[in-house]
This record gives sequence, structure tokens and C-alpha cells, in this order.
Amino acid sequence: MNTWFECTAKYNKMDENGYEKKVSETYLLDAVSFTEAESRIYKELQTMVSGEFTVSKIAKTRISEIIPSENGDRWYKAKVTFITVNEESGKEKRSSQNVLVCSCNIKEAFDQVIEAMQGMMADFEIGGINESSIMDVFPYEVDKIPDNLKPVDIESIAPADDELYEADQDPDLEHEEAEDLEHEETEED
Repeated sequence: MNTWFECTAKYNKMDENGYEKKVSETYLLDAVSFTEAESRIYKELQTMVSGEFTVSKIAKTRISEIIPSENGDRWYKAKVTFITVNEESGKEKRSSQNVLVCSCNIKEAFDQVIEAMQGMMADFEIGGINESSIMDVFPYEVDKIPDNLKPVDIESIAPADDELYEADQDPDLEHEEAEDLEHEETEED
């Protein structure tokens, strides 16, 4: 399960009229710690923001799932409640999760959540959908190997098992170990 961090950045941005104004924007990324989240948000923003910026806030979120979309231009937060029934006692148990959906409007976000949750073993309800302040989401991606480097073929450089065994069998070492054992036996007598 991913741990999602909300990061708020402040910087100067040009508006439609060509005037520079100070803005505060929120981004979401997954990371294993606050330190990694800070490092990653700085890397991401350096490619997006021209000029200086500051990261003013980093906080863990309770978002459990992201539903991306190529067509969406806004992020909506949906509260999804799963309903399970205890077979022995017959009592209902409800557990809620927050889901982030990229969509064009609330109706499409609702439809996307319904589609993503189809096939779940538990019944669910959508308690609400609101537009979030998140500008963009940066999921963790495994670093790509640069084109000028090739992966190492371990088998081509590692000695075979029997070569390792032969290397461990130093005849001088065996002779010294035998002498040590004989010495220990004579001392005990």
C-alpha cells in the first residue's frame, strides 16, 4: 500500500494578464518517508517551475487509491464506504477510504469510482465527492536505466559453485587446521 504525501509549494507565477503573482499549489506524491517526499517534490518542481519556490508543507494523507484518467483535468476526492456483514453476529461493519479521481466533472468522477470498484467482494457506498486542491499527482516510478548503461549479467562474472568450492580448499590451510586439532588433543590428555 502506498503512503501518499500532500506537498504545498509557494512560488511566483504569471497570470493571464502577464502579471506575476504569488501562488500556493498542492501536489500529491507517494514516498516511504517525509525526507523522501521532500526530496521528490523538489525534483519534480524543478522541472515545472521557473524561478525560486519553497515547499511550505508536507503532510501524510489518508488517500488509499488513485484513479487516473487521460481525459481528466481536475482531481476529485471521493469518500467510499465498504460494508461487510459478520456472518456469526449479523452485524454490519463499515470502513471508509478516500479515493482520488482525475476527471472533468463530479458526475464523471462518480462513474469512474463505480467502475473502479466493480468486482469488489464487499458492498460499497459513495459518501461524497468534492473537488480537491491537488494540482498534480506524482506516483513513484522505478528509475529507468540510462541508454548508455547496460545491466550486468551476473552469471557471466560469477564463478560456478564448484569453482567456489575448489577455491575454499587450500591444501596449506587444511594441513594447518589438522596440526591445530592434533595440538588441542595432546593438551587435553
